[in-house]
This record gives sequence, C-alpha cells and structure tokens, in this order.
Amino acid sequence: MGRRNVALLIETSNGYSRGLFEGVIAYTKVHRNWSVYLTEQERGAAPPAWLETWGGDGIIARIETDAIGRRLVRCGVPIVDLSAARYIKGVPWADTDDKAIAKLAFQHFAERGFRSLAYCGDAGFQWSLQRGKHFRQYVESTGCQFFEHQSIARYAQSFNAVAEKQRIMDWITKLPRPIGIMGCYDFKAHEVLDACRQLGVPVPTEVAVLGVDNDHLICELSEPSLSSIIPDTKQTGYEAARLLDRMMDGESLTDDQPLMTQPLGVRLRDSTDTVAIDDDQIGKALQYIRRMASANIRVNDVLDQIELSRRAFEHRFKKLVGRTPHEEIQRVRMNRAKELLLDTELSVPQIAERLGFEHSEYLGAAFKREVGVSPGEYRRTFRS
Repeated sequence: MGRRNVALLIETSNGYSRGLFEGVIAYTKVHRNWSVYLTEQERGAAPPAWLETWGGDGIIARIETDAIGRRLVRCGVPIVDLSAARYIKGVPWADTDDKAIAKLAFQHFAERGFRSLAYCGDAGFQWSLQRGKHFRQYVESTGCQFFEHQSIARYAQSFNAVAEKQRIMDWITKLPRPIGIMGCYDFKAHEVLDACRQLGVPVPTEVAVLGVDNDHLICELSEPSLSSIIPDTKQTGYEAARLLDRMMDGESLTDDQPLMTQPLGVRLRDSTDTVAIDDDQIGKALQYIRRMASANIRVNDVLDQIELSRRAFEHRFKKLVGRTPHEEIQRVRMNRAKELLLDTELSVPQIAERLGFEHSEYLGAAFKREVGVSPGEYRRTFRS
C-alpha cells in the first residue's frame, strides 16, 4: 500500500483542537503509511489557498463555514468532518456528545445545591446552540430557574468585543444569586469570570462558573481558576482518522451514524468549588478560606473576618456547607496540593512549604488521610 497524503484543516489555537491532533497522531503512529499536511488554520477563516493545487487522498476538517464546505467538496477526496455544523451533508462526522456534556454540567451544579442556573453561549456555533438546548431541558425538567445569554457570533461582521463584554456584564447584574453559569466553552466561561471580576461579584460563592474543553492555559490563567468539562478529544481524533482510513480503502460511509464520544468528567477548580449558599457571613468565610488556606490559617483567623460568635459560625457553617470550618480549610489545602502535584514539577517538600506545612511528612499524613493515597502515589496515578 502506498503512502497516503492526508490534510488536516483544524485550528491549533485551542485545547479542544490540540486534543484532536493528539488522537490523529496516535493513529498515525500505529498506521505509518500516512503523510500529514498541516498549516496554521484560524477558526472560521476562508478556505486556504493551497487547497487549489493540493492533490492528496483524504481530509479531516472542522467544517464551520459554508465556504470551507463548498471548497472541500471540490477536492473530490474522502472527508471526515469534526464539526456538528454539518455544512457538508452525507459525509461521516465525529464530535463530542453535546447532550452528555450538558448533563454533566447540570449534575455538577445540582450536586452543589444550585437551583438557579444559566447558560452563556455563542450563537455562531451549532454545538453551542445544542449544548444550550440540552442544558435548558435538564434544568427546567427539575423545576430549577433557567436563564440564558447568547453572544453575537464571534465571526459575524456586527461582532464587537467591547460591546459584547458589556452585554455579558449587564446580563450578570440581572441574574439571581447564588447561580451557576455554564459557558459554552472555556473561552466564553473565561469572559464570564472576567465580567464578574469587573463587577466585583464573588466567584464561586455568588456566581459559580463552569467551562467546557479543559483548555489548560485558559483554565489556569482565569481568576479564579476555571472548572471545566473534559471532552475525550484524543479518542475523537483517533476514531476520525480510523474512519478516513476506511474511506480511503474504498469503503462507503455516510453520516447516518455519527461518531459521538462521551466526555470524561469535570476537572474541578476554584470557580465551582462551593455550595450554593444564601448567607452573607458564611459566604464571606468561604471566600476567605479559599483565598488564604495556603497560609496555614486556623478557624480563629476566619472568625476575625466575620461578625459571628464561634458557636453560631460553626453551627451555621456545618448546616449550610456540610463540613466543619476546620474540615473545609483542610479540604481546600488538599485541593491546592492536588493541583500542584498534577500541574507542576514541584517536589513534595516544595509543595508542603507552599501550603504552610512545617515538614513534608505532615503534608503526606494529611494528604493520605483526606485522599486515601500518598502525594507521590496520587501524582503517579493521575498523571499517567
């Protein structure tokens, strides 16, 4: 069998697409008869000029404009579409399951006691509209309040970033609190967080925010760090490559049964690490704990920030949060330890120092008591 020339029309600017690339790479390592052609492709951009003279064997693309769709059809080669927009009818397509993503988002907020939920979408993307539709259905089926904001399509001529930011801020000011907001993807959720910061709205105690894609750069650079649903993009990319190989072998495939991969779960970070609480003093205490837990604070330090006696504080805190203040401080410290173990190369003694432990052995004992394994075992298990 000769070497096959495959073109990838997938943008490289976001975590979701980079996950798709990882899947295609994994497939090519097993099936080494592929020669992959890749150039920088901006999302929503015009068809690249090289398509006019390219003479390859197959294409994997995120087809999100009609212009790209029409141009790819003229290439006359097998195509696998990685977009739910469906600009080319009849070709096989693969995507993450938007209904399953919406269900995970709803469950994540429901487990934290939220009864008011909202969706911030981008009207220019079919997958965003689908996620919003399914999220609304889950919310309203349980009798919860639902609110929605659809941003002007990012690639529309009328789009203005400054004006859109103001529209999101105006929308947030009118929402009830506490409320959980699902962003259609991480960048949109990041915009919601930025709006909350400018408005002075506490996150996550008054507004909890959840994104989709688990784009590491966006999630970790957000303030606070952004919780996000993890799509199985690597599997999606791998299966798309397998579909294309079958088509290049001469197999006839249609869009009757799209390949829908399931999300892997939710990566919990600070933006949803809360419970829905309508109590100013307890909310203030939770904010302080999240901000200062790494400084080895005690319950007395929290009491200095609020206007409650210790007895009243501990009673109300346990009733509303389900944990004692001391347990919450330890839980937040251990979550910080988990983040540092997974996202940095810091040694366990260095992490212990950052979290205010006098000795790394103290961190090890506390971590094993809370998590069930040692810090080293946790790092080895979850990194792999």
